[in-house]
Order: sequence, then structure tokens, then C-alpha cells
Amino acid sequence: MDLKSFAKVNLYLQVINKRPDNYHSIRTVFERISLFDSITLRNRRDNAITVSSDDKSLPVGEGNLCFKAAKLLQNKFSPLRGLDIKIIKRIPIGAGLGGGSSNAAVVLLGLNKLWGLRLSRDRLAKLAVSIGSDVPFFIYEKPFAYGLGRGERVEPIWGLNKVRLWHLLIVPKIHVSTPLIYNKWDSFPGLTKPPCNVKILTSTLAKNKALPAFNLLFNSLEQVTIKLYPQVKRAEDLLLSLGLTHVLMSGSGPAVFGIVPSRKKAFRLAEILRRKYKSLHIFAVSTV
Repeated sequence: MDLKSFAKVNLYLQVINKRPDNYHSIRTVFERISLFDSITLRNRRDNAITVSSDDKSLPVGEGNLCFKAAKLLQNKFSPLRGLDIKIIKRIPIGAGLGGGSSNAAVVLLGLNKLWGLRLSRDRLAKLAVSIGSDVPFFIYEKPFAYGLGRGERVEPIWGLNKVRLWHLLIVPKIHVSTPLIYNKWDSFPGLTKPPCNVKILTSTLAKNKALPAFNLLFNSLEQVTIKLYPQVKRAEDLLLSLGLTHVLMSGSGPAVFGIVPSRKKAFRLAEILRRKYKSLHIFAVSTV
């Protein structure tokens, strides 16, 4: 079984507070984008689970989220089955694009069919929470969704089903620790308040009108990450220098993106930047 595992960006990410379980309550808008990894699932004759990848920096043992996803379904529903998982990576690792979470969700969805488990998406999403907070979003395979709680409570945004955005996506070649960023957020002074309510952002997008001159996008973690990793600010400044007004960091970074008015412009700008900045991953992507 050959599957596509899409990345995501956060158009809005508001950290509300730290919870008693040491996670953080957030309010976010997920957008699934066209950048994807390729995953192949193949049944084994024994009950072993193996993971391999073309990216040697990716852990392939029990710490891999695909391994955890397969092991979860194997333990609960199919103990005599085994699986080989092959991952071709295109989504940069640890970039705030949800690559690992997406990979895990695709394994859950794929095994649900391959092993004939017939689990509903809601059931799979509940199982996915134990793997990672972003995993349930990818289970629903929707272009846009709200994420609540620690991100695991997912509500597809039906009014945006026909909306397609184009982005210029830049990923500095650095690794950002998500737990570190959230821990620093707890003690970070003078954090910026959201410029608008999340409903204003989604209703503006739903009307398919041109976005206003001021930035409706928001990420509570942006100031924290920029303080620790100045490369993120330089990537944002690069997008702003191209005349893009809606620019944001995704997740805890370091990926940043800008909304571009057309496919043609996204690919043209991406090609120009790739020739000039070899130290950056640069992609033209759209909602998918």
C-alpha cells in the first residue's frame, strides 16, 4: 500500500495556559498543505514491525511515530500481524510542519484498510491522541480544522472546504525543540495578544475575499522561538521583503510561510529564492 503523508501549517496558534498535566491548552487553525512524504506499508509473514527511511537522521526504532502507530493497532486488534514501513522523507524533520504526526496518522489509516479493522475516523482519532497531539488532525483528512485542548480535539471547518491558499514556505536548516519552546513560553514576558479572533480569520477566508493589509495570522510561540533562533526572524524578513503581508511561523518553528496570491507567483518566487539561498529549504505549496 503506497500512501501520501501531507504536512500542515498553523494559520493561527494561541497558547492559552499551562495545564495540570504539564501540557498547554491551545486554540489553533490547522491547514493541510501539498508538501508530502511517501509511505509504503507491506504485510509481513511474522509479527515483527520494521521502519526504514531514505533520511538517515530519522529514528527508525521504537521512538519512531509510525512504529508506535503500528504497534498500537497490532497490540489492540491484530497481534499476529507484522508490518514493514518505508518512509521517503520530503517534509523537513522537526520543522513545525507535523511530518511525524502525519506519518503516524497515515499508518493508522492505512492499517485500518490493510488489516480490515473497520474502525471509524472518530475511533482512530481517539487512539491517535496517545501518539501525539497533532495526529488526530491528519486522521480526518480535511483541508482545514480547529484544534482545541492540547490540539487533539479536532473540528473540521466545513466552511473552508472550497478554499485553496498558496504559500511560499521557508524552513531554516536547524532543529527547534517543541518542549523547549513551550517551557520558555511559560516565563516569557510581554507576549503579543492576538490581532483578531480566530473566527474573524476563518470567516474572512470563507468569503474568498482578498485578505486585509494587516496580518490576521497569529502564533503565540513566534516571539519565543525568534528570541532563541534568530534564523527564524531572518526567514520571515525575507518573505516580508518580497511584499508578502501575511507571514507566520508554523507550530514551534522553524518553518515560516507567507500567503501568495497565485500558484504562478508561488513557484516563481520559490525558484528565485532557491538559486540564492542554499542554506534554506524552500517550497511552493497549496492547501490540499
